[in-house]
Amino acid sequence: MKKFYLILAAMAAMTFTAQADHLVAGSLQVGDFDNADVIYNGSFFDMAPTNFYLAHTGAQLIYTADELADMQDKQDAMVTKITFKFTNQGAFEQIDRTVKLYLEEIDETQFYVIEGVKQFFNFANPVAEYEMTWDMVEFFGEDREIEFDLANMPFAVAPGKSLLMTIVFDALDDDNCTVGSDYAPFYTTGIRSKGMVYTDNWTGFEEYAQGDDFPDATAMLGCGTNVELPVTKIDYIYTEHSTGVQEIEAAAQEGAYYNLMGQKMNPANLPAGIYIHNGKKVLVK
Repeated sequence: MKKFYLILAAMAAMTFTAQADHLVAGSLQVGDFDNADVIYNGSFFDMAPTNFYLAHTGAQLIYTADELADMQDKQDAMVTKITFKFTNQGAFEQIDRTVKLYLEEIDETQFYVIEGVKQFFNFANPVAEYEMTWDMVEFFGEDREIEFDLANMPFAVAPGKSLLMTIVFDALDDDNCTVGSDYAPFYTTGIRSKGMVYTDNWTGFEEYAQGDDFPDATAMLGCGTNVELPVTKIDYIYTEHSTGVQEIEAAAQEGAYYNLMGQKMNPANLPAGIYIHNGKKVLVK
């Protein structure tokens, strides 16, 4: 009889009924990303998030709580990837750009208008910086994606808030742009007035934002003020609460680090980012 109780005790040590939180991946689309077939509606200067026809562009996009509803009704949701989609309708150049992404949680659902002039929002502290190259010859007539990977530094947007996305594209060479009617436009959602763009061949959006004309957005400054949101795919993670019988091996779990994809990491060689350690989120810088 004594041995029987010892066995039960050993089993109880290995299993227990618990409430556990774990991270789950999700994805939402603004517009029909998978089946997009409509490109920008307007001039070359009404295209977001960028226009390869000019060397320097900047775009500000407002994604409201309605567009983000699928993500915002999840617990502790954080954006891990943002993807846009364009089609090469006839560009042959190799396009080189430095790209910066700025994200901010805001209360506004539209751009301010002062004395009839729409206003850009201030922006600072990019969450991601990249150097991107597209050899347009290699995918003539095909679709391509522009992806911002934020897995190591996900961005949270609280329920009811809007997401302001500012994207800056700068050519290393002011002449590095498509010519004439050879261009690669982005697919659009049909959601108008949630985007504004800045375009120039010599002055970048960040430099313009430091000048006296900012935050005014006018046609004289090369700005489009009634721009459609581009089709956008937003990947995110969130916390899911579950209850059940779980088997654990305490020795195996103690001290372990896992990335946001659930992969076990070497604690002696962790890249900067957010990890799960002893059931908690840990930021490694």
